[in-house]
Amino acid sequence: MMSRITTPFGYDSTAAEVIAGVDLTGRRAVVTGGASGIGVETVRALASAGAEVTLTARDQVVGERVAAGIIDSTGNSRVYVAPLELADQASVRAFAANWDGPLHILVNNAGVMAEPLNRTSEGWEHQFATNHLGHFGLALALHDALAAAGNARLVAVSSSAHLSSDVHLDDLHFDNRPYDAWSSYGQSKTANILFAVEASKRWASDGIVANALMPGGIRTALQRHVSAETLQQWDDFPWKTPEQGAATSVLLAASPLVQGVTGRYFEDNNEALPNVPGENTGVAPYALDPETATKLWESSLELLSK
Repeated sequence: MMSRITTPFGYDSTAAEVIAGVDLTGRRAVVTGGASGIGVETVRALASAGAEVTLTARDQVVGERVAAGIIDSTGNSRVYVAPLELADQASVRAFAANWDGPLHILVNNAGVMAEPLNRTSEGWEHQFATNHLGHFGLALALHDALAAAGNARLVAVSSSAHLSSDVHLDDLHFDNRPYDAWSSYGQSKTANILFAVEASKRWASDGIVANALMPGGIRTALQRHVSAETLQQWDDFPWKTPEQGAATSVLLAASPLVQGVTGRYFEDNNEALPNVPGENTGVAPYALDPETATKLWESSLELLSK
Protein backbone atom coordinates (compact mmCIF):
# COMPACT_ATOMS: atom_id res chain seq x y z
CA MET A 1 0.00 0.00 0.00
CA MET A 2 1.29 3.46 -0.92
CA SER A 3 2.04 5.78 1.99
CA ARG A 4 -0.08 8.92 2.31
CA ILE A 5 1.54 12.13 1.09
CA THR A 6 1.54 14.97 3.61
CA THR A 7 3.09 18.45 3.54
CA PRO A 8 3.71 21.26 6.04
CA PHE A 9 0.80 23.14 4.47
CA GLY A 10 -2.85 22.90 5.44
CA TYR A 11 -6.34 24.36 5.25
CA ASP A 12 -5.32 27.98 5.79
CA SER A 13 -2.24 27.98 3.56
CA THR A 14 -2.23 30.33 0.59
CA ALA A 15 -0.91 29.83 -2.92
CA ALA A 16 1.82 32.39 -2.21
CA GLU A 17 2.97 30.41 0.82
CA VAL A 18 3.02 27.15 -1.14
CA ILE A 19 5.01 28.64 -4.03
CA ALA A 20 7.51 30.54 -1.85
CA GLY A 21 11.07 29.64 -2.78
CA VAL A 22 10.06 27.70 -5.92
CA ASP A 23 11.75 28.75 -9.17
CA LEU A 24 9.72 28.05 -12.32
CA THR A 25 11.96 29.97 -14.70
CA GLY A 26 11.84 28.28 -18.10
CA ARG A 27 8.60 26.43 -17.27
CA ARG A 28 5.43 26.94 -19.29
CA ALA A 29 1.96 26.54 -17.84
CA VAL A 30 -1.65 26.61 -18.99
CA VAL A 31 -4.46 27.33 -16.51
CA THR A 32 -8.01 26.93 -17.80
CA GLY A 33 -10.52 29.37 -16.38
CA GLY A 34 -7.63 31.55 -15.29
CA ALA A 35 -9.59 34.78 -15.44
CA SER A 36 -11.83 34.21 -12.42
CA GLY A 37 -11.98 32.68 -8.97
CA ILE A 38 -9.12 30.49 -7.85
CA GLY A 39 -7.85 30.41 -11.43
CA VAL A 40 -6.62 33.99 -11.09
CA GLU A 41 -4.65 33.17 -7.96
CA THR A 42 -3.26 29.99 -9.52
CA VAL A 43 -1.96 32.01 -12.47
CA ARG A 44 -0.60 34.70 -10.15
CA ALA A 45 1.32 32.18 -8.03
CA LEU A 46 2.86 30.40 -11.02
CA ALA A 47 3.79 33.71 -12.63
CA SER A 48 5.32 34.96 -9.37
CA ALA A 49 7.68 31.99 -9.46
CA GLY A 50 8.85 32.92 -12.97
CA ALA A 51 6.73 30.61 -15.15
CA GLU A 52 5.35 31.60 -18.51
CA VAL A 53 1.61 31.24 -18.00
CA THR A 54 -1.22 31.14 -20.52
CA LEU A 55 -4.61 31.60 -18.97
CA THR A 56 -7.66 30.56 -20.94
CA ALA A 57 -10.89 32.51 -20.83
CA ARG A 58 -14.19 32.54 -22.65
CA ASP A 59 -14.12 36.35 -22.60
CA GLN A 60 -10.86 37.64 -24.10
CA VAL A 61 -11.40 41.19 -22.78
CA VAL A 62 -11.82 39.98 -19.21
CA GLY A 63 -8.84 37.68 -19.63
CA GLU A 64 -6.61 40.51 -20.85
CA ARG A 65 -7.64 42.69 -17.92
CA VAL A 66 -6.82 39.92 -15.43
CA ALA A 67 -3.50 39.18 -17.13
CA ALA A 68 -2.53 42.85 -16.98
CA GLY A 69 -3.21 42.91 -13.25
CA ILE A 70 -1.11 39.78 -12.70
CA ILE A 71 1.75 41.21 -14.76
CA ASP A 72 1.63 44.35 -12.62
CA SER A 73 1.58 42.43 -9.33
CA THR A 74 4.29 39.90 -10.21
CA GLY A 75 6.54 41.82 -12.59
CA ASN A 76 6.40 38.82 -14.94
CA SER A 77 5.45 39.96 -18.44
CA ARG A 78 5.07 36.40 -19.73
CA VAL A 79 1.38 36.07 -18.87
CA TYR A 80 -0.76 35.44 -21.93
CA VAL A 81 -4.43 34.97 -22.71
CA ALA A 82 -6.06 32.55 -25.13
CA PRO A 83 -9.74 31.95 -25.88
CA LEU A 84 -11.17 28.58 -24.92
CA GLU A 85 -14.71 27.25 -24.65
CA LEU A 86 -14.41 23.82 -23.08
CA ALA A 87 -17.91 22.73 -24.09
CA ASP A 88 -16.93 23.22 -27.74
CA GLN A 89 -14.47 20.59 -28.94
CA ALA A 90 -13.63 22.73 -31.99
CA SER A 91 -12.46 25.46 -29.60
CA VAL A 92 -10.44 22.89 -27.64
CA ARG A 93 -8.76 21.65 -30.81
CA ALA A 94 -8.05 25.20 -31.96
CA PHE A 95 -6.34 26.07 -28.69
CA ALA A 96 -4.14 22.98 -28.87
CA ALA A 97 -3.33 23.58 -32.55
CA ASN A 98 -2.05 27.05 -31.66
CA TRP A 99 0.21 25.73 -28.91
CA ASP A 100 3.85 25.37 -29.86
CA GLY A 101 6.65 23.77 -27.87
CA PRO A 102 6.72 21.94 -24.55
CA LEU A 103 4.13 22.34 -21.80
CA HIS A 104 5.31 21.69 -18.26
CA ILE A 105 2.11 22.38 -16.29
CA LEU A 106 -1.54 21.96 -17.27
CA VAL A 107 -4.08 22.98 -14.62
CA ASN A 108 -7.59 21.89 -15.59
CA ASN A 109 -9.27 24.48 -13.40
CA ALA A 110 -12.32 25.84 -15.25
CA GLY A 111 -15.78 24.53 -14.57
CA VAL A 112 -19.50 25.04 -14.26
CA MET A 113 -21.57 24.02 -11.26
CA ALA A 114 -25.16 22.97 -10.61
CA GLU A 115 -26.60 24.57 -13.72
CA PRO A 116 -30.03 23.80 -15.22
CA LEU A 117 -30.14 21.07 -17.86
CA ASN A 118 -28.29 22.23 -20.95
CA ARG A 119 -26.91 20.22 -23.84
CA THR A 120 -24.14 20.78 -26.36
CA SER A 121 -24.66 20.43 -30.10
CA GLU A 122 -23.59 16.79 -29.75
CA GLY A 123 -26.35 16.22 -27.20
CA TRP A 124 -23.89 15.94 -24.33
CA GLU A 125 -24.99 17.12 -20.90
CA HIS A 126 -23.27 20.49 -20.47
CA GLN A 127 -21.64 20.07 -17.05
CA PHE A 128 -20.09 16.75 -18.07
CA ALA A 129 -19.13 18.18 -21.46
CA THR A 130 -17.39 21.16 -19.87
CA ASN A 131 -15.89 19.83 -16.68
CA HIS A 132 -14.77 16.44 -17.98
CA LEU A 133 -14.89 16.06 -21.75
CA GLY A 134 -13.52 19.53 -22.44
CA HIS A 135 -10.52 18.98 -20.20
CA PHE A 136 -10.13 15.40 -21.40
CA GLY A 137 -9.99 16.55 -25.01
CA LEU A 138 -7.60 19.36 -24.11
CA ALA A 139 -5.18 17.06 -22.30
CA LEU A 140 -5.25 14.57 -25.17
CA ALA A 141 -4.59 17.30 -27.71
CA LEU A 142 -1.71 18.68 -25.61
CA HIS A 143 -0.27 15.27 -24.78
CA ASP A 144 2.73 15.60 -27.08
CA ALA A 145 3.54 19.03 -25.64
CA LEU A 146 3.34 17.60 -22.11
CA ALA A 147 5.51 14.64 -23.11
CA ALA A 148 8.05 17.00 -24.69
CA ALA A 149 8.50 18.72 -21.33
CA GLY A 150 9.93 15.48 -19.92
CA ASN A 151 8.54 16.01 -16.42
CA ALA A 152 5.11 17.57 -16.90
CA ARG A 153 2.44 17.92 -14.25
CA LEU A 154 -1.27 17.60 -14.99
CA VAL A 155 -3.61 18.95 -12.32
CA ALA A 156 -7.36 18.24 -12.28
CA VAL A 157 -9.47 20.49 -10.05
CA SER A 158 -12.26 18.34 -8.65
CA SER A 159 -14.53 18.88 -5.63
CA SER A 160 -15.94 17.24 -2.53
CA ALA A 161 -19.13 17.19 -4.63
CA HIS A 162 -17.72 14.03 -6.18
CA LEU A 163 -19.01 12.33 -3.03
CA SER A 164 -22.56 12.79 -4.33
CA SER A 165 -22.19 10.69 -7.48
CA ASP A 166 -20.13 8.02 -9.15
CA VAL A 167 -19.97 8.15 -12.96
CA HIS A 168 -22.94 6.47 -14.64
CA LEU A 169 -21.19 4.88 -17.59
CA ASP A 170 -24.50 3.61 -18.97
CA ASP A 171 -26.08 7.10 -18.93
CA LEU A 172 -23.44 9.81 -18.70
CA HIS A 173 -25.69 12.48 -20.21
CA PHE A 174 -28.96 11.93 -18.32
CA ASP A 175 -30.71 10.59 -21.39
CA ASN A 176 -32.55 7.90 -19.42
CA ARG A 177 -32.70 9.24 -15.87
CA PRO A 178 -34.13 12.41 -14.35
CA TYR A 179 -31.70 15.30 -14.50
CA ASP A 180 -30.42 16.61 -11.20
CA ALA A 181 -28.02 19.57 -11.27
CA TRP A 182 -26.02 18.46 -8.23
CA SER A 183 -25.79 14.82 -9.29
CA SER A 184 -24.56 16.00 -12.67
CA TYR A 185 -21.95 18.21 -11.07
CA GLY A 186 -20.88 15.42 -8.74
CA GLN A 187 -20.53 13.00 -11.63
CA SER A 188 -18.34 15.44 -13.55
CA LYS A 189 -16.12 15.98 -10.52
CA THR A 190 -15.72 12.22 -10.02
CA ALA A 191 -14.78 12.04 -13.69
CA ASN A 192 -12.02 14.60 -13.07
CA ILE A 193 -10.47 12.35 -10.45
CA LEU A 194 -10.83 9.21 -12.57
CA PHE A 195 -9.17 11.06 -15.46
CA ALA A 196 -6.12 11.77 -13.29
CA VAL A 197 -6.02 8.14 -12.14
CA GLU A 198 -6.00 6.82 -15.71
CA ALA A 199 -3.68 9.50 -17.12
CA SER A 200 -1.17 8.72 -14.37
CA LYS A 201 -1.07 5.15 -15.65
CA ARG A 202 -1.24 5.69 -19.42
CA TRP A 203 1.22 8.56 -19.55
CA ALA A 204 3.74 7.55 -16.89
CA SER A 205 6.25 6.49 -19.54
CA ASP A 206 6.07 10.02 -20.97
CA GLY A 207 7.16 11.50 -17.65
CA ILE A 208 3.71 12.98 -17.04
CA VAL A 209 2.25 12.92 -13.53
CA ALA A 210 -1.45 13.58 -12.92
CA ASN A 211 -3.28 14.34 -9.70
CA ALA A 212 -6.68 15.68 -8.69
CA LEU A 213 -7.73 17.93 -5.84
CA MET A 214 -10.50 19.50 -3.84
CA PRO A 215 -9.73 23.24 -3.51
CA GLY A 216 -12.18 23.87 -0.68
CA GLY A 217 -15.25 26.07 -0.62
CA ILE A 218 -14.59 29.50 -2.13
CA ARG A 219 -17.15 32.20 -2.89
CA THR A 220 -16.73 32.74 -6.64
CA ALA A 221 -18.74 33.05 -9.84
CA LEU A 222 -18.86 29.24 -9.83
CA GLN A 223 -21.93 29.56 -7.61
CA ARG A 224 -23.85 31.73 -10.10
CA HIS A 225 -26.41 28.95 -10.72
CA VAL A 226 -26.94 28.25 -7.02
CA SER A 227 -30.16 29.66 -5.55
CA ALA A 228 -30.07 32.47 -3.01
CA GLU A 229 -31.85 30.16 -0.56
CA THR A 230 -29.13 27.51 -0.87
CA LEU A 231 -26.37 30.10 -0.55
CA GLN A 232 -27.98 31.38 2.63
CA GLN A 233 -27.92 27.86 4.04
CA TRP A 234 -24.17 27.86 3.42
CA ASP A 235 -23.54 31.00 5.48
CA ASP A 236 -21.84 29.04 8.26
CA PHE A 237 -19.64 27.06 5.86
CA PRO A 238 -15.89 27.57 6.52
CA TRP A 239 -15.16 29.41 3.29
CA LYS A 240 -11.63 29.85 2.00
CA THR A 241 -10.29 32.93 0.29
CA PRO A 242 -9.38 32.53 -3.40
CA GLU A 243 -5.71 32.67 -2.35
CA GLN A 244 -6.28 29.73 0.00
CA GLY A 245 -8.44 27.92 -2.55
CA ALA A 246 -5.67 28.02 -5.14
CA ALA A 247 -3.05 26.61 -2.78
CA THR A 248 -3.59 22.90 -3.43
CA SER A 249 -3.65 23.44 -7.20
CA VAL A 250 -0.33 25.29 -6.95
CA LEU A 251 1.13 22.61 -4.68
CA LEU A 252 0.41 19.90 -7.26
CA ALA A 253 1.47 22.10 -10.17
CA ALA A 254 4.78 23.27 -8.84
CA SER A 255 5.93 22.18 -5.40
CA PRO A 256 9.00 19.94 -5.07
CA LEU A 257 7.23 18.37 -2.09
CA VAL A 258 5.10 16.30 -4.48
CA GLN A 259 7.71 15.63 -7.13
CA GLY A 260 6.90 12.31 -8.83
CA VAL A 261 3.61 11.86 -6.98
CA THR A 262 0.86 10.73 -9.34
CA GLY A 263 -2.65 9.30 -9.47
CA ARG A 264 -3.73 10.75 -6.13
CA TYR A 265 -6.42 13.07 -4.74
CA PHE A 266 -5.52 15.96 -2.44
CA GLU A 267 -7.41 18.41 -0.22
CA ASP A 268 -6.07 21.16 2.03
CA ASN A 269 -2.56 20.61 0.61
CA ASN A 270 -2.34 16.98 1.71
CA GLU A 271 -3.40 13.69 0.20
CA ALA A 272 -7.00 13.08 1.21
CA LEU A 273 -8.01 10.28 3.51
CA PRO A 274 -10.76 7.84 2.48
CA ASN A 275 -14.20 9.36 2.89
CA VAL A 276 -16.15 8.45 5.99
CA PRO A 277 -19.82 8.03 4.98
CA GLY A 278 -21.80 11.06 6.06
CA GLU A 279 -18.76 13.33 6.05
CA ASN A 280 -18.01 15.90 3.35
CA THR A 281 -14.27 15.34 3.24
CA GLY A 282 -11.97 12.67 1.89
CA VAL A 283 -12.17 10.68 -1.31
CA ALA A 284 -14.79 8.15 -2.34
CA PRO A 285 -13.37 4.72 -3.25
CA TYR A 286 -15.21 4.75 -6.58
CA ALA A 287 -13.35 7.91 -7.62
CA LEU A 288 -10.02 6.08 -7.44
CA ASP A 289 -11.22 2.79 -8.93
CA PRO A 290 -8.78 1.82 -11.70
CA GLU A 291 -11.31 -0.28 -13.62
CA THR A 292 -13.85 2.55 -13.73
CA ALA A 293 -11.08 4.98 -14.71
CA THR A 294 -10.18 2.84 -17.72
CA LYS A 295 -13.81 2.45 -18.77
CA LEU A 296 -14.45 6.19 -18.50
CA TRP A 297 -11.35 6.93 -20.58
CA GLU A 298 -12.50 4.57 -23.32
CA SER A 299 -16.05 5.96 -23.22
CA SER A 300 -14.70 9.48 -23.45
CA LEU A 301 -12.47 8.58 -26.40
CA GLU A 302 -15.49 7.10 -28.15
CA LEU A 303 -17.56 10.25 -27.58
CA LEU A 304 -14.79 12.50 -28.92
CA SER A 305 -14.34 10.32 -32.01
CA LYS A 306 -17.93 10.72 -33.19
